[in-house]
Amino acid sequence: MSESAFPRDPEAPEPDPDPAAAPRPPAYTPGSAQPRLNRPLRERYPQIRPTSGYGDPRIRHTGPGPGAGTEQEPERSSKLSARLALALTVVIGQLWGLTIVVDEWMEGDTGTAWWGAGFLVLSFLVVLGLWLIDPEDR
Repeated sequence: MSESAFPRDPEAPEPDPDPAAAPRPPAYTPGSAQPRLNRPLRERYPQIRPTSGYGDPRIRHTGPGPGAGTEQEPERSSKLSARLALALTVVIGQLWGLTIVVDEWMEGDTGTAWWGAGFLVLSFLVVLGLWLIDPEDR
């Protein structure tokens, strides 16, 4: 039971008895002078069989089923896309507003910072309103 799943190459050098030494893999270059590195793929990797992957006879069709990729409800899709574009616009505005508010607050202009904070709250309420428009769409 101590046999490895990968058979040892008879031409490979003996492993170092010192376990502290890091094992070095053989340097591979295409067209190597060492014939053991130029063996065909099936000899280098015997665990890979012709049926492990695309050659498997149980696989008859690849990819998604029929009708995949076609739009089933174009009206709903356009409505969701428009709502997403609006929400992203508001979020970008919130990030811009937050930058301005923090800059003003750090400069000591708290009056402008409070107006900016009100803008951020208002834009959050706009996004919340967009979310509440169509509850059956969630």
